[in-house]
Amino acid sequence: MTLAEPMVHVIDDDEAMRASLAFLLESAGLACRAYASALEFLSQCDALTTGCVITDVRMPEMSGLQLLSELKARRSPLPVIVITGHGDVPLAVEAMKNGVVDFLEKPFDDEVLLGAIGQALARPGSDSHKDEAAARFSGLLATLSPRETEVLRGVVGGKANKVIAYDLGISPRTVEVYRANVMTKTGAHSLSELVRMALLAGF
Repeated sequence: MTLAEPMVHVIDDDEAMRASLAFLLESAGLACRAYASALEFLSQCDALTTGCVITDVRMPEMSGLQLLSELKARRSPLPVIVITGHGDVPLAVEAMKNGVVDFLEKPFDDEVLLGAIGQALARPGSDSHKDEAAARFSGLLATLSPRETEVLRGVVGGKANKVIAYDLGISPRTVEVYRANVMTKTGAHSLSELVRMALLAGF
């Protein structure tokens, strides 16, 4: 491991989670540094120009979203991955709209996390690549039925299935079916991929 290698900065108030993530990353050959709070990280982050950040959404003192806002205000170049609990998907969607690379819902697969880190460290993508992806995603979204499109708008709006169901006058189970159809038609493998796809296409 060399000093030139990018560092993965893990921010979580849960000591067990920090230790688990640090072990995973070091086992994968990635340089890692862990912080118990967003404030602890911010006290050291201004000099950082390479690497990426993994942060929990819900933390005392400063949340993951507040941290994201502060990093944007400081013009930090570090890409951010957000980890979210089961009930925090609307917060994670908001984070995606604010530029995070990915959000992962607990419990997540180790390989999924390592893949997200690889994507974060490979940034930034070229504008031409983004334009091509946007055009491709727009074509995929155009294949959705009107009801599937309505459900997707609810998902991208950060709404829970129950709220989408109420808004559309259908059952939560039916919303799940439509969401599954949307995932199949678009080829998205995760909710975060689906949201990123929709946002990139200007949905």
